[in-house]
Amino acid sequence: MKSAVETLNPTRVRLTVEVPFEELKDSLDAAYKKINQQVTVKGFRKGKIPARVIDQRFGRGAVLEEAVNDALPKFYTEAVNEAELNPLGQPDVDITELKDGETLNFTAEVDVRPALEIPDYSGIEVEVDAVEVSDEDVEKSVEQLRERFASTSPVERAAEDGDVVTIDLEAKVDGEVLEDGIASGVSYTIGSGELLDGIDDAVKGLEAGGEATFTSELKGGSAAGREAEVTVKVTQVAARELPELDDEFAQLASEFDTLDELKADSRKRLANMKTYDQATQAQERVLEKLLELVEVPVPEKLLEDEINTRKHNLEHHQLGQMGLDLEKYLEIQGKTAEEFETETREAAVKGIKTQFVLDELVKVEKLNVNQEELTEHLMRRAASSGMSPDQFAQAVVEGGQVPLLVGEVARGKALAVVVEAATVKDTNGEIVDLDDEDEDETGTEAPEAAAEATDEPTEETTEG
Repeated sequence: MKSAVETLNPTRVRLTVEVPFEELKDSLDAAYKKINQQVTVKGFRKGKIPARVIDQRFGRGAVLEEAVNDALPKFYTEAVNEAELNPLGQPDVDITELKDGETLNFTAEVDVRPALEIPDYSGIEVEVDAVEVSDEDVEKSVEQLRERFASTSPVERAAEDGDVVTIDLEAKVDGEVLEDGIASGVSYTIGSGELLDGIDDAVKGLEAGGEATFTSELKGGSAAGREAEVTVKVTQVAARELPELDDEFAQLASEFDTLDELKADSRKRLANMKTYDQATQAQERVLEKLLELVEVPVPEKLLEDEINTRKHNLEHHQLGQMGLDLEKYLEIQGKTAEEFETETREAAVKGIKTQFVLDELVKVEKLNVNQEELTEHLMRRAASSGMSPDQFAQAVVEGGQVPLLVGEVARGKALAVVVEAATVKDTNGEIVDLDDEDEDETGTEAPEAAAEATDEPTEETTEG
């Protein structure tokens, strides 16, 4: 077999392959054997029909077609390996010549990973938010904890902001009460925004036994998205009572004996969260700077596949679980279809470029993924998916997704190398040492979080 490569553009090549006919012998034998098992000829036992009889009865062309279909993947793979190509997706194959007993010639056009030059990235500088926890931050955190321990008690007065009301609801569309439009004994905190638009104004000022009617767009159910006439009846008004902020509250709401200890712990936790956010911010900004340094051509077909994958995942998985369609989602987000298309394309381009650049860095820096790193990553992915580690591992193995996880870990390590070489300063002009921030109290490694935040395309999309 002889092959040659023609570069059509930075991300697409054409392979020209010439195969001497004798190299088709195994595939021809396999073709005759396969046809033998599929047909019957009077006077011959099944599977024992001579090749010349098959040629006479069914045509040599049928045998050649079967043999070529069997042989092409093998010769294509040999040509790819010989040329040391990194193909993306399936090739477009064209048989240019097939002469029985002489030769098989074909071409194969395929997208390939572009050759990238990784420049010196040690000069990258980025700015991130400073880790500052104010007294106001601590007070807000403690107040949120206090809200969780609030109690309620019925009152005989008109409902006010912050009260908890027990209500009955009835929704009508076009004058008809909906089958799923009736609810009784619903507990609602006025001002929480957790129910229908307009309900706060409707119930404020009502005492137990009072009712009001208002118009609102339904958020779910059989008439989601439609305007409904909603009647709300208040059956009870209860005032929320917050516990006193004292040592007794600290003992009730935490493992600490004093309020000062509780506040100190809140300050520490907030600092840890902001430190983790700072590390993630550094990785994202370093990645952006890195992508600006590297010229990355993107294969158009790969890009279109990635855009379609992202749209499919959004519409059929994320939005489907929320009971929304794309049109309603865009309305909620305040975006036009054109803006959505533009944002999706930009995200897909960034994802593909990120994967190409970090994969190239993995090779340049000779980074490897060990079993311990892979296991830790698998455990975290399992936790985020809601599956047990054993269930997740089984699904990964059965789905052939182990290389995908290895790639995620390797890209995370590659980005960590660049971040380590970069200069990171906070908004106060202080140098940020991320070496002490690689792991937060939850055990989530910062490079890992960065790898997941790069929003890279799936291996199914990029590898053929």
